[in-house]
Amino acid sequence: MKTNFKTLLLIPFFALLLFSSCQDEETDITPTEESEALSAESELTSLMFSTSIMDGSSDNIIDNASCTSVKLPIRVKVNGLEIIIDSREDFKVIEAIFNEFEDDDDRLEIIFPITIILSNHEEIVLNNRDELEELIEECQEENEEDEDIECIDFQYPISFSVFDTDFQIIDVITIENDRQLYRFLKRVKNKEVIASLNFPITLKYADGTTVDVNNNQELARTIKEARDLCDEDDDNDYGDDDFTKERLDEYLKKCPWVVYEFKRNNQDNTAQYKEYALNFKENDTVKMRARGGDVLTGTWSTRVTDRGALLKLEFETLADFTLEWIVYDIEEGKIKLYETGGNRIIMKRNCDVVINAITKERVKNYLKECLWRVDSLRINDISKRRDYIGTPLKFYDDNVVKLRVEGELVEGTYEIGLRNDNVTLKIDLVGRPDLKLIWVINFLEPGLIKLTNENSKFVLRRHCPEDDEDLDYVDDVLSNGEWIVASYVDQGENETENYNDYVVGFNENGMLFAEGDGNDFRGSWIAYRNNGLYLGLNFKTQDEPFSELRHRWKIAEITPNRIELKDYNSNGEIERILVLEKS
Repeated sequence: MKTNFKTLLLIPFFALLLFSSCQDEETDITPTEESEALSAESELTSLMFSTSIMDGSSDNIIDNASCTSVKLPIRVKVNGLEIIIDSREDFKVIEAIFNEFEDDDDRLEIIFPITIILSNHEEIVLNNRDELEELIEECQEENEEDEDIECIDFQYPISFSVFDTDFQIIDVITIENDRQLYRFLKRVKNKEVIASLNFPITLKYADGTTVDVNNNQELARTIKEARDLCDEDDDNDYGDDDFTKERLDEYLKKCPWVVYEFKRNNQDNTAQYKEYALNFKENDTVKMRARGGDVLTGTWSTRVTDRGALLKLEFETLADFTLEWIVYDIEEGKIKLYETGGNRIIMKRNCDVVINAITKERVKNYLKECLWRVDSLRINDISKRRDYIGTPLKFYDDNVVKLRVEGELVEGTYEIGLRNDNVTLKIDLVGRPDLKLIWVINFLEPGLIKLTNENSKFVLRRHCPEDDEDLDYVDDVLSNGEWIVASYVDQGENETENYNDYVVGFNENGMLFAEGDGNDFRGSWIAYRNNGLYLGLNFKTQDEPFSELRHRWKIAEITPNRIELKDYNSNGEIERILVLEKS
């Protein structure tokens, strides 16, 4: 039911209410006792009123005031770059521009006029910066205690029964948002209306959880208990997320953290430390797993100062991490550390990472999960990656492994062993001597296994097409009929005519074929996910034109009758485009 917010007037002497209503349906209201009506001076009325006050802290990155909010959209200049802010998500755009360089002078210029929403939900137009500054001066200082309650909110709609002086229900008012609730409770506080809240209602905490309440007493208690359950973020330090020491400690200990970017003394060491994982323990110890599988032990501590939240790391054998870092930005699942002099760490949370030593049992369990794609293979620094496009591995019980090649399964054996306290993997497949090395497993987590052998490297990625609706769709489209090369453009050169006399087919068993012009090329194919959808084509020929198509292509577009594939270089530029259409 949706009811327009009604204007209620109390006529002196008779105390009759005039109202207009446009209810869509009837509502059954349980008779309410007079004692349950809200009074102007009651604690519950005050608590509800404070909850309905407009919270202006979310956009402090723009107006530096928690008692006002800027009505979107607006235009601003951030470090000289003009952008349009039309949603709260765009506040992150401003923050990202500010964070691009740590040592620069960040500036935000508002392009006037703008509309400001006040704490009482009224709107006013400001024409210049001076008018905004005057308004900001009327607000309380950063983190000063204020009237509004921000840690809990009503889940709308809610409704009130309105009574006459004989306590007979004369109307039901439906409230859709804080603004309507504020104005209605203002009339209650001014003794212009007699009303009671209709239960049950639902309230929502700042962390997203909800609670149902059934009467006035429960409601008052719930709001009071929630008042201090969150940090109201009433300051202008947009990047710190206002973590107290206790909250920061709990955030760090929640799950392991994996290094995504690393810079020390202006030297980019990301390649050296990427995928290092840290696990913050209760007893001030931190476990770090290096890429080689070694586990290092250090200490950690946090403190909150005028500079913000600080995280101190100390490792006896790892000087690059040993520093007291400023926690300068926290997002859900990501944390950024910084210190002057060109020092920076970006870490992402990964609850699936296990810091403890790799065990044979863990390796065995991981290998039997789904199929495994050969993502990378270098033997004595020579890449063999193309040889394994479209040829996934499947590990079974009893040490049986199968490799899918041109739609057929090549069977072999595998063995998990130990060498110098490292877990190893040896694969023995007919015609695949590259894999027969004794590989040391130095990185293991769900979906990814990295192995090494002296000058050789081997990377496997998990492939579970049965659990992916997008991959199911791609497989169904490709295997349904034959295809022609409608377009092939290589670095601006149109080479489509080289494929004019051919049809291409994708068998469900993974076999790929191209027939025409007296030729019959066979090979393997696989559609897979890796930060997007890809199609691996592996024509087993050195002859043109199909040797050129042997590649892992990004799927740019797919319909039942057309698929567009692209090849990007390391700079993200398109080098080749291949379009297949149903013949």
